[in-house]
Amino acid sequence: MIEYFLNLVDTAPDRLILLKSIDEIVWGLPLLTLLVGTGVYLTLRLGFIQVFKLPLALRYVIRPDRSDKSYAGDISSFAALTTALAATIGTGNIVGVATAIKVGGPGALFWMWLAAFFGMATKYAESMLAVKYRKIDENGQMSGGPMYYITKGLAGKFYARPLAGFFAFSGIGVAFFGIGIFPQVNAIADSAAITFNIPPIYTAVIITVLVALVTIGGIKSIARVAQVVVPFMAIAYVLGCLLIIFTNLEMLPDTIRLIIVSAFTPTAATGGFLGASMLLAVQLGIARGVFSNESGLGSAPIAAAAAKVKEPARQGLISMTGTFFDTIIVCTMTGIVLVMTGSWTSEYEGAYMTSYAFTTGLESVGAYIVGIGLIFFAFTTILGWNYYGERCVEFLVGVKGILPYKIVYILLVGGGVYLTLETIWILADIVNALMVIPNLIALLALRKVIVSETRKYFEDIEKES
Repeated sequence: MIEYFLNLVDTAPDRLILLKSIDEIVWGLPLLTLLVGTGVYLTLRLGFIQVFKLPLALRYVIRPDRSDKSYAGDISSFAALTTALAATIGTGNIVGVATAIKVGGPGALFWMWLAAFFGMATKYAESMLAVKYRKIDENGQMSGGPMYYITKGLAGKFYARPLAGFFAFSGIGVAFFGIGIFPQVNAIADSAAITFNIPPIYTAVIITVLVALVTIGGIKSIARVAQVVVPFMAIAYVLGCLLIIFTNLEMLPDTIRLIIVSAFTPTAATGGFLGASMLLAVQLGIARGVFSNESGLGSAPIAAAAAKVKEPARQGLISMTGTFFDTIIVCTMTGIVLVMTGSWTSEYEGAYMTSYAFTTGLESVGAYIVGIGLIFFAFTTILGWNYYGERCVEFLVGVKGILPYKIVYILLVGGGVYLTLETIWILADIVNALMVIPNLIALLALRKVIVSETRKYFEDIEKES
């Protein structure tokens, strides 16, 4: 069955054209407007929370609440954040940025910034709601996310249950065929081949075994791995980017200028770059931004719901920093390096393009930074999305469906090395869109709850101070 699916979606030109057509429809102007518009609306209603409350949010991350062990939940707030970051900081930050700039031009990075800025308000809102409406499942684990704040927050609405079911079904699709497996495994295989000359089939076997060992242990096992790997690799990767940038500091003003100008004008063909329209830059920048930081996707709230935290708004603030770390910092570093080194006009694409950029900037050590970083980033993303899909399965069919789901997930891990890069990213974009739509509808429907809960939290803080 798995082999049949891989053959169905890959290689055949007519099937690829069909996927491209579907991708252009789902990521057309209506969805782009809904996604960014929701972020703009929440930004205004919440008083630019991503600007004025970011210092407080960062303080919560750096200095966690020591009393959170007594609160309901499965993992600490920091572990919930790193689990969410494990699922977000991955191929989107390295390969996703590369594919966006390769096809849409340097201007795509600007639109990633814009989507991330407004997406921080969206991430706050969805994660706050996830804690407010979470519940304990039959196994004693916390369950939460859009499917629960849709059914509980919109109880009595005729569309609540179908909307929640559609979200959960789409979430499983993203876990299987979108962000969760194929882009990550393909990136790991490419990185292992580039950096260590390991054949893809060996990589597939090793990753499958490692994923099986960790995911069988559940959210606590995933969180333990994420807490160690994510901060270390993110810091190492960003330091590598900064080294390249500071080495070529005189090129930084021209690099930023090219990114901003290209965001509002067509980008001419040059080198291996075929040229791009402004609309293509907007489309790819926002789509890849969602792939990378997952703001509005509804996935991070599933991890947030497991946090040991008392106030929903507090976890919303902590989760909001995930988009800041993911896109404003990590994706920015990648994009500037790609443009600064000129690799975006090379004949390379995907992981090879980013590796070429780092090799240009740091010689042989650069390839190791990208290769090792991408392997770890992608691996933790596979783990995080295994958990997201598990919670969606639990919502649809109960805890009895978790083990069969994990078995299928583990088996699919080995298939990612056989799909082409273009097919993988188009397929991921399509299933991502299916997950975004019901979540954004729910956020807008629950806007009054989001605003009132936020106001109450900050009023209580002021009274205590």
